[in-house]
Amino acid sequence: MPDSRKPIGVGIVGLSATGGWAAGAHLPALSAVDGIELRALAASSEASARAAGAAYGVPAYTSVEQLAGDENVDLVVVAVKVPQHRELVLPVLKAGVPVLSEWPLAVDLREAEEMERAAGTTRTFVGLQGRSSPTFRWLADLVSEGFVGEVLSATVVASSTEWGTPVSPNMVYTLDRKLGATMLTIAFGHAIDLVSMVVGELQEVVATTATRRRQVPLGRTGQVVPMTAEDQIAISGTVVGGAILSVHHRGGAASGAGFSLIIDGTEGRLEITAAEFPHIGPVTVCGTRGGGRPTKVTLPSGYDDYPGLAGTVIHTLAHAYAAIRDDLVHGTAVAPDFTHAVKRHRLLDAIVRSAATGQRKALRP
Repeated sequence: MPDSRKPIGVGIVGLSATGGWAAGAHLPALSAVDGIELRALAASSEASARAAGAAYGVPAYTSVEQLAGDENVDLVVVAVKVPQHRELVLPVLKAGVPVLSEWPLAVDLREAEEMERAAGTTRTFVGLQGRSSPTFRWLADLVSEGFVGEVLSATVVASSTEWGTPVSPNMVYTLDRKLGATMLTIAFGHAIDLVSMVVGELQEVVATTATRRRQVPLGRTGQVVPMTAEDQIAISGTVVGGAILSVHHRGGAASGAGFSLIIDGTEGRLEITAAEFPHIGPVTVCGTRGGGRPTKVTLPSGYDDYPGLAGTVIHTLAHAYAAIRDDLVHGTAVAPDFTHAVKRHRLLDAIVRSAATGQRKALRP
């Protein structure tokens, strides 16, 4: 357990001098949180490591083993493409160093379970940062405290611009369902995690999926590339407590992206709307109790520790890093870990199996 008197040292795999998600989101989120800071990085080549080390002023390594062996690194962050997660996470766990892996954790359930087993007693975290969202933590409290009474149903309609619209060369891999970075795992996976946080976990699920666009334009080249990832996902099932949850997630939206969650209960109703990715974007909440039209409800104080970041993509990530810091220093278990990631992968796996067989699939508690 790190010394609470010193900042937690972070080493990032995937922090490039040329930009990317780690540079544009992880680094500023870390900078916003006290008690945790960048100490080192690892890159795929000596040249890229040298450039990134010079850009960010920290030691740079060419292997994750070297990064995990740095005595100033208390947490390794794996912020690279999903197919590389396993080969990078396992050496860190072997070294006994806590690790945060971006979501999806793995290309499939089998890999996720392997990494969970490999963790043993080493602390792990997964990048489902939406669970740290001030708005969704508040919504979970509202529902559990009976704002809508007993939940009767929850309905989600979501759409993504990706998975159908022109794709850049470096994102072509997200069109291949075998590589684990699809609309099902990323856009749907993040969204269903938030919904489950608010209304409860699905006990069973039945799914219908399709790939309606089997070819996608490759940027503005005039060429097309194949897509095997699902771009239509429809599921339904019963959550703990008996409420019915239904979700339809659509890809390649021609009229723009969005997210809508309606929670109906015996005493009221909540309507939650957001842009394409509710786990990192602004969220609007409207509600009513005892009838009447839902009106906007404002987030109360006590949930948002970084209000100056509201509306930015690093807002929830900063809260996630604060939760990880506290978990490492105080031994708490607030931030989602690999065990939670396996639970989410298990749901995605059940959806795939249900869609393939037409059968309802039960989920473990």
